[in-house]
Amino acid sequence: MATMARPPRPSGNLPAEVTSFIGRRRELAEVRKKLTQARLVSLIGPGGVGKTRLALRMATDLGRGFPGGAWLVELAEVRDPARVGDVVTAALDLRDQAATEPLAHLRAYLRDKKLLLVMDNCEHLLEAAARLMTEIMRAAPSVRVIATSREPLSVPGEHVVPVPPLELPSAHAAASLARLRENEAVMLFAERAAAGSGRFQLTAANQAAVVDLCRRLDGLPLAIELAAVRTRVLTVEQILDRLTDRFGLLTGGGRAALPRHQTLRTTIDWSHDLLAAGEQTLLRRLCVFAGRFTLEDIESVCTSDDVPPTRALDVLTSLVDKSLVMKEDAKSLACYRLHETMREYAGLKLREAGEEESIQRRCAEYYRSRCQRSAAEARYRLAEWLEWMDLEIDNVRSVLRRCLTHKDFPGGIALAHSLGWYWMTRATSEGIRWFDELLADGDGNPRAHAQAYFMRGFLAVLQSDPSAARPALERAVTAAEEAGQLSLLSQSLSLASIAANMAGDRTRTRRLVDDAQAVTTGLDDLPATLMLLQSRALNGLFDGDLDAVRSASSEGARLSREAGDLYSLGMMLMNLGFATLIAGDLDESKPLFAEALRIAHRIDDRVAQYCLLDALGCHAASSGHTRLAARLLGAAETVRKGVGASVMSFLAPLLTQAEESVTATLGAPEFEAEYKAGKRLSRDAAVGLALGEPAHAAAAASDDAAAAPLGKREAEVARLVADGLSNKQIGARLFISEHTVDSHVRNILNKLGFNSRTQIAVWTASSNQ
Repeated sequence: MATMARPPRPSGNLPAEVTSFIGRRRELAEVRKKLTQARLVSLIGPGGVGKTRLALRMATDLGRGFPGGAWLVELAEVRDPARVGDVVTAALDLRDQAATEPLAHLRAYLRDKKLLLVMDNCEHLLEAAARLMTEIMRAAPSVRVIATSREPLSVPGEHVVPVPPLELPSAHAAASLARLRENEAVMLFAERAAAGSGRFQLTAANQAAVVDLCRRLDGLPLAIELAAVRTRVLTVEQILDRLTDRFGLLTGGGRAALPRHQTLRTTIDWSHDLLAAGEQTLLRRLCVFAGRFTLEDIESVCTSDDVPPTRALDVLTSLVDKSLVMKEDAKSLACYRLHETMREYAGLKLREAGEEESIQRRCAEYYRSRCQRSAAEARYRLAEWLEWMDLEIDNVRSVLRRCLTHKDFPGGIALAHSLGWYWMTRATSEGIRWFDELLADGDGNPRAHAQAYFMRGFLAVLQSDPSAARPALERAVTAAEEAGQLSLLSQSLSLASIAANMAGDRTRTRRLVDDAQAVTTGLDDLPATLMLLQSRALNGLFDGDLDAVRSASSEGARLSREAGDLYSLGMMLMNLGFATLIAGDLDESKPLFAEALRIAHRIDDRVAQYCLLDALGCHAASSGHTRLAARLLGAAETVRKGVGASVMSFLAPLLTQAEESVTATLGAPEFEAEYKAGKRLSRDAAVGLALGEPAHAAAAASDDAAAAPLGKREAEVARLVADGLSNKQIGARLFISEHTVDSHVRNILNKLGFNSRTQIAVWTASSNQ
C-alpha cells in the first residue's frame, strides 16, 4: 500500500506506517477539537469507511503531545468480553505476572500517566469496553481515548464524531486533472491502482471512468481499494462496467435504493466471484484464525484436495496481491491476517459452504497437537518458542474457549498445561483463570489433573500467593501419586515447600524438601532435579542460609547451562547473585546478575527483569556508584509496576539499605532527581544502563539531563536528530544553514559526552519520557 508522509512516530505501539491514508482534513480537525473538550472521542461509522486509519493518523499527529505516548488496542479479534482488560494490558506492554486483576493493574499504572489510547473496533464488545473506559478515565484524569466503533459506547462525557465516506468527486463539473487529483476518493483509487499494477496513471482519457467508479462505490475506502487492485488485469472502464451490472441487478437499474453497506458487500462479492475456486475456498477458511496466522498454519488447517498444501503459498500470494488478505511481519517471520470486514464476509461464506464446524474442529486439533508436541522441548528453546507463541496466542485462546464451550475439559487442560512457559513469562493471571475454569468440572483423568494443579500452583507461587498455591500443589501431589508420575510428584513436592516457606511454615517446608529429595534420588530426571535445587536455593534465601543457596544454585546453573534451559539458568544465576551480594562479594555477584538480566531480557520475563535491576542497583550502591544506583532503583520500580508486582521479602532489606546509603551520599533532593530519571527510562534503556552499554553508560555518567544543559537551539536540533532527520533536513526545518546544524550537533556531542547521533536520540527519548 502507498504511504503518506507524516510526522515522526511517537512513543507507544502504533504501527510503523499509516497506510493508504487520504485527506480527511475535516475529520482530523473535528477530532482534534473534540479531544480538547472531552477525554473520550468515538469515531462512528460502518465497516470499511476508514475509522481505524483516521484514528491512527490522529494518534500519530497527537502522540508527541503525550509524554506516555500513543497506544493502539486492537479488539477486532477478541471474542470474549472478559478479556478486554487483558488486551489493554498487553497493548500497553504491561504484564499480568503478579496477583493483580487487569482492571486494578490498569488503574494503578495509568493513575499518573498522560497518554493516548486508541481503542479500535469496539462494536462487538460495547458493554465491556465502555465499562473499562469508564473505570480508566475515573482513575487516570490525564488519559485520553479515541475509540472506533459502529455505534457509540454510551460512556459519560463521550463525544461522537461520525466518519463519512471519502469526499466524492463532482458528477457534473468537468474538473481539471490537477483538481481531480486532490479529491480524496480519486487520490486513493489512483494510489492503490498504481501500487497494484505498477503503471496506472490518472489521465484525461480515464478520468471520467475513475470519477464514476468512485461515486458508484460511495467513497468507501475498502471498496475503492478492492476495485483499484483489479487494474492489474482490467481497465477502469471494464471494472466500472462489471460493477454497474451488479448494482443494476440489486436495484432494478437505479442506485438510489442501494445503501452503503450493500455497496461494500457488492464490491466484496464481485472481488470474491472473480477468484478462482481454490482462492475462494482458502479465503473463506482463513476466517477460522482468531488472530495472525502463518503459511504453516494455513497448510495444516485450510488445505484439502481442492487446495493442496503444495499450492497454498501460490493461492495465498494471489489473495494478498488482491488486497483480500493483509501481510505483516513478526520479526523474521511473515504472517497474515484478515481485515475485520473481510473476516465477517469469509465467515458467512464458510457457513454457506457447510464447512464451519469441520474447519473449526480441524483448527482446534492442529493447535492442540502442535502445542503439546512442542511443550516438552519448549524449555530448551524457550526464546524461539515464546516468539512463536506471541504470534499465535490469539488462535490458541480461541481453541481454549472452544474447549470450554464444548465441555472438552481434558483437551482444554492438556492445552493449557502445554502453554505453561507462556503463562509463567507473559500472562500469569490469565493462565490461572483458564485453569480455574477448566478444573471447575472436576472430572477427567488423574494424569491431566496432576499437570494442571501443578501448573496452577506454580503460577500462584510466581505471584507470591501461597494461599492459592498450597491447595493446588497438595492436589497435584495426590494426583501425581495416583497416576505414578514420579517426576511431576517430585516437582510438586519441591514447589510446595517454597509455598509453605512463603506462608511461614518452616516445619512443613523441611518435610516437603525431604520428601522431594527421596522421590528424586535415583530418578535421573532433569526437571525434577532442577526444581529440587531451586527449592533449596529459594528456601535458603528466605531463611538466610547462604551456603545452601550457593551450593544448590551453583549445581543448578551448571545443569541448566548444559541442557540449554534458559529459564532455570536465569533463576539459578539470580539466586547465586543474591547470595554473593548479601555476603558482600561484589566482584562475584555483578557478572551473575548481568548474565541473568541478559537472559530475562531475551525471554522478556518482566518479574526477573525488575528483580535484577534492583539487584544491580543495590550492587552499584555498595560499589559507590551512587547516581547509577539511584537510576537503576527508579527503573526497577517502573518495571515492577508494569507487572503489578510487590517487592520480594528477601529483597526488601537490601533495597532499604541501598536507598539509605545513596541518599546519605547524594542528599535527598539529588537522590530523588536521579531516581525519577531512572523511572522515566524505557525497559530497553534501563537494561542497557544496567549492563553498561555505551550509550546508556554515557548518559548515566553525566549528571541528569540538566547537568549538561543544552541551549534552546541545541535542544531543538537534538529533538530533530532523534526524529531521524539529516543535517540538511534539520537546516531546512529550522531555516539555518547545514554548516550551522553540523556545529550544533558537534556541540551537543561534546556537552553530553557522546560520539554518535544514536546516543543523542536515546538521550532525547529518555529525557522526554
